[in-house]
Amino acid sequence: MTPKHIMLGAAAALTLTLPACEKTSSDESEAVAPAAPAAAALPEITVTEAELRDNPFRREWTADFGVPPFNDIRDTHYLPAVKKGILEQRAEIATIVDNPDAPTFENTIVALDQTGASLDKVMKTFGNITNTDTNDTLSALESEIYPMLTRESDAISFNPALFERVQAVYAKRDRLGLDEQDARLLELTHRSFVRQGAALSPDAKAEVAAINAELSSLTTEFGKNLLLATKSFKIEVTDEASLAGLSDDFKNAIKVDGEDKWILTVDRSVYETFMTEGENRDLRKQMFDGYRLRASSGEHDNGPILIRIAQLRAKRAELMGYTSHAAYQLAPRMAKTPEQAEAFLVRVLEPALFRAKEERADMQALISDDFQLEGQDWWFYADKVRQARYAFDGNALKPYFEIGAVRQGVFDVASHLFNISFTLVPTDTWNPHVQAWDVKDSATGEHLGLFMADMYSRDSKRGGAWMSSFRNASNVDENIRPIVVNNLNITPPAKGEPTLLSYDEVETVFHEFGHGLHGMLTQVKYSTFSGVDGPKDYTEFPSQLLEHWADDPEVLAKYAKHYKTGEVIPLELVDKMNAAATFNQGFKTTEYIAASLLDLRWHSLSSEEAAKITDARAFEKQVLEDYGIPPEIEPRYRSQYFSHIFAGGYSAGYYGYLWAEILDADGFAAFKETGDIYNPELAAKLKKWIYEAGGMREADDLYRNFRGSDPTIEPLLKNRGFIEDKPSEG
Repeated sequence: MTPKHIMLGAAAALTLTLPACEKTSSDESEAVAPAAPAAAALPEITVTEAELRDNPFRREWTADFGVPPFNDIRDTHYLPAVKKGILEQRAEIATIVDNPDAPTFENTIVALDQTGASLDKVMKTFGNITNTDTNDTLSALESEIYPMLTRESDAISFNPALFERVQAVYAKRDRLGLDEQDARLLELTHRSFVRQGAALSPDAKAEVAAINAELSSLTTEFGKNLLLATKSFKIEVTDEASLAGLSDDFKNAIKVDGEDKWILTVDRSVYETFMTEGENRDLRKQMFDGYRLRASSGEHDNGPILIRIAQLRAKRAELMGYTSHAAYQLAPRMAKTPEQAEAFLVRVLEPALFRAKEERADMQALISDDFQLEGQDWWFYADKVRQARYAFDGNALKPYFEIGAVRQGVFDVASHLFNISFTLVPTDTWNPHVQAWDVKDSATGEHLGLFMADMYSRDSKRGGAWMSSFRNASNVDENIRPIVVNNLNITPPAKGEPTLLSYDEVETVFHEFGHGLHGMLTQVKYSTFSGVDGPKDYTEFPSQLLEHWADDPEVLAKYAKHYKTGEVIPLELVDKMNAAATFNQGFKTTEYIAASLLDLRWHSLSSEEAAKITDARAFEKQVLEDYGIPPEIEPRYRSQYFSHIFAGGYSAGYYGYLWAEILDADGFAAFKETGDIYNPELAAKLKKWIYEAGGMREADDLYRNFRGSDPTIEPLLKNRGFIEDKPSEG
């Protein structure tokens, strides 16, 4: 487990590996190490040979591709292996610190990068399994293990003798003759130490360590509460008439086997389908409230937890010398400051609100005077307006989007762009639904990585869609290739039925595979900045970019074929889909920006301001009113279930999806301008400077090397339907 990972504490459980790319101000970069007091004593950890006997994490994994031996791993194996890994990393750090030789790049920076391999091995598996197949035992282990990791992280960050060695190497960086990747590792290692507080006074370090420990427990508790609240909400329907409007395929998918009973949940795919198709307004209201009020009361109430998280983050940021957690977080990102991120969001919000008001008026006209449109009505009546205006029903697309064909479609796009191949291979897996593919360079036959896919929802799996890895790439002593996994939450079909996707789910498949390619194609030497790396407002770019190929007519003709007849999706249906593509974009953009602004406001608080907040909903309501968000439009995530920012790695960074859309819209426009969506010259630059480059350079530089210029916002606004195509002259 490299410093990049150990310093993240609980980050093994996050949607994406958090970036090591941390930019600091010049005065921070030149900070002088404090006088070296003794490092805080770590609690003793003991683990016996008996506890480690037959532990699969303590042996070499010999399966093809280095896949973990999932069939051999038991819940009882994790804690002893974690303890042993921690002890081994402590010894490795001590070896670096106690080295009598003068600090060098090799004996300090590279040595530090290589520490914690056995801990990384177990935590990669633990973090993935607790997200996909958790249980009460694993949930309890999270509460024990992640605080331990946070404590170890702080011990490394705050070790004055270690930082002194790092600082000594960094001070002579211009005289070491390092190549680009070596220099980048040195820069990011030093930057990470400073950003974690290595240059703080001993008292400040102790306070930051206490905050980190409490945050680790709170964020873990937030995530557990949300999972329990989400999975506990179920509506049992025994009268089929209550399901009027729903497709037979969907009703079959939620039907209880052998009974005239249907179960509605607030898993996202079930929720969105019901809210779009369900005619029963009272039932829509129950679903709407069940979804938006999750974890907001009772034993799973996240309100007090998230307030405390915001308070602790604000206090820590001030100790680090920043005005707020958002200021601290955005310093290394493309937006640079919370003010610039907010200004960007408000610029896009203005046309989005204008469009949303038009959409609301159209729906109210359809409803007439029967009742006033409310939040539970938006999805349903928006779809009715869309059908009336464009004669387009999204369900008509589903027979052309069978899951296997969609997956092959995204494989074909990647093969065409990057000259890579995918071969289905048998491997051990953590769940029977998981499949794996060997990814190779088509020209050389070189193995690039193993891609695994876990596509279906289940009660033990957290919601949403994400990419993660069981092993990162590196090439220090040997060429280690990554094991990457995409996780989705598609509703399993009825037994014997095919899995047919909505177009939103198709886009999600392409999106997460874009992350997967970013992880698999990496050609970076050090795992510290290999794979999915870069600031949060950049890391969504490689994934969102791939979405643009999903609905291109040339690509659709290859993979969108009727699952029964093999008929290619009719051009008429594609035209209707494209004509309706920007429909309801006012709502979609507003709900997203509302959540992003909530995130920024929670994390732009000073510690004094945060200390005054006692009611999370009252704060949230005020923020939404300040920006003029209509009450009919819920933010995409209310605070109490906003796991991206309170249990994941996106605090003060949720705006990054839209910021990255500046890049992906502008980037795909580059291909369209050439007249070839697979333009070889541009694809080669995309591969080299984006998918292979990891965090080898600053994000702005990587984008310019690919595109040849800075991005502009106009393609984003055009794609969302907020500006019209300019008529050609002449």
